[in-house]
Amino acid sequence: MEKTRFWLFLLSLAFLLFLAACGDKEEAANSGTDDDEVEAPDDDGEAADDPPAAADQTLIFARGGDSQSLDYASTQDGESSRITVQIYESLLKFSENSFDVEPSLAEDWEVADDNVTYTFYLREGVKFHDGTDFNAEAVKINFERWSDPDHEFSFKEDDYAYSVYGNQFGGFKGDEGHIIEEINIINDFEIEFVLKEPFGAFLQNMAMSYFAITSPAALEEYGPAINENPVGTGPFQFVSWDKNDKIILDKFEDYWMEGYPKLDRVIFQVIPDNSARLTALRAGEIDIMDGLNPDDYELIKNEPGIQAFERATNNFGYLGFNLNKEPFDNPLVRKAMHHAVDKEGLISLLYAGLAEPAKNPLPPSYLGYNGDIEPYEYNPELAKELLEEAGYGDGFEFDLWAMPVARPYMPDPERAAEVLQANFAEIGLTAKIVTMEWATYLDEVTYGSHDVFMLGWSGTNGDSDYFLGNLLGTVGIPDSNSTFYSNEEVDALLAEARTTIDEVERAALYEEALAIIHEDSPMITLVHSIPVLAGSDRVKDYVPHLSTSEPLTYVELTE
Repeated sequence: MEKTRFWLFLLSLAFLLFLAACGDKEEAANSGTDDDEVEAPDDDGEAADDPPAAADQTLIFARGGDSQSLDYASTQDGESSRITVQIYESLLKFSENSFDVEPSLAEDWEVADDNVTYTFYLREGVKFHDGTDFNAEAVKINFERWSDPDHEFSFKEDDYAYSVYGNQFGGFKGDEGHIIEEINIINDFEIEFVLKEPFGAFLQNMAMSYFAITSPAALEEYGPAINENPVGTGPFQFVSWDKNDKIILDKFEDYWMEGYPKLDRVIFQVIPDNSARLTALRAGEIDIMDGLNPDDYELIKNEPGIQAFERATNNFGYLGFNLNKEPFDNPLVRKAMHHAVDKEGLISLLYAGLAEPAKNPLPPSYLGYNGDIEPYEYNPELAKELLEEAGYGDGFEFDLWAMPVARPYMPDPERAAEVLQANFAEIGLTAKIVTMEWATYLDEVTYGSHDVFMLGWSGTNGDSDYFLGNLLGTVGIPDSNSTFYSNEEVDALLAEARTTIDEVERAALYEEALAIIHEDSPMITLVHSIPVLAGSDRVKDYVPHLSTSEPLTYVELTE
């Protein structure tokens, strides 16, 4: 067996590189970046030149919309994961500024020589927020809950669905493609996963926030209401949720990482308008804001009292067609509409240079990105010709669904919808802009009520399958695949790639799948963006993760 002890390696490396500069964050050597200058702490544990910690450690994080659910595994909403990542923890986690896998609730793991047997050594002494013990039984119950529709905690009859689990692990219990053969409890703090065959992204999946561990006692107590009563092991515990207003979390005093979190309370406040959030930040009413308008980014970078943050490009925004509705079931219509969109113009108007046109439903840095694909050029005349060929030369009317909240890939969806509406008018199509409250928007898109909808996707595990399988695989219908695109050849290529270890072979499979998807055009790929945020300069040790959701474990407020 080959023992994987990344934490020891990383701690040793950090010690060698920053011998005189490391602070005393217990279990946190991985939280720094290679470019950070970390000053040696003084006698009080503070860096010598740092301002003192504030007496009031209540942080207010302002966002554009509310969460859909606080049951992480049954939603794909980024506004939900922003909260759940504070409350819950998975067996593994990603490093502070990359998708490198590190220990979390599992402090170590082994991969057997057969590449299908994974043993996780669980952290002892960890408590759930309800006071019950974290152990191997809790891990098994959670994985069985997601994988088995007949499990008592699956809540299938209450419309809970776990499409991300189905995609990331090849289906559900009883499905031929379900990659997990069995889960064996060795003892209270040792658990074994046996796979049907080698699976390249297994460890990446185990670090995803979707697969964090809920208290079994809470599942028993709350049943299907667990989505409004979350109980995990994370640094913060749930206090209250005023829908479309705020969610309050408090420091979990018995958190296993001694000395953390630094904050006593976090309030996630909904302020729908981007400019209003910035005004609130400038007035000192909030501490961090997401969804900063790109036009404001340069203005505030050097503004006294404010700091600006960037996330790495790890997303794409798109317009999705409902392939179950006419005329969007016609590929010529979809291609015509793709040729009608001026992506460069959209970027110039709304992104202030913080984006690039998208031609693949996959970020450029990801394995299997197909650089040989010719993008759908902006060509209104060609678009008109294709509409004529499809039998829609006189145009048609349709509903263009626009998100009500800013997202990392779409900082101003209202203006974006207006730009796209004008693009479509150039080729004789009348787009009626439709919007609604965020959670309702997501639900209705899942139900297939839309014609054409605006949405996007941000990577949460650094693996290409998370994008392609969820958004364009049949298994994702309807929860994450809301275009209802289904292509047997694409499904077969994605399934093969999922169980391929060799990265060259895996990349070739994704490139082939992307070529087919491009020809079918189930969506208009718009942009890859660099999301930007802003915060008070009183906020210390906040590092935006490229997945768009980061635990606030190490963050604190200064005077």
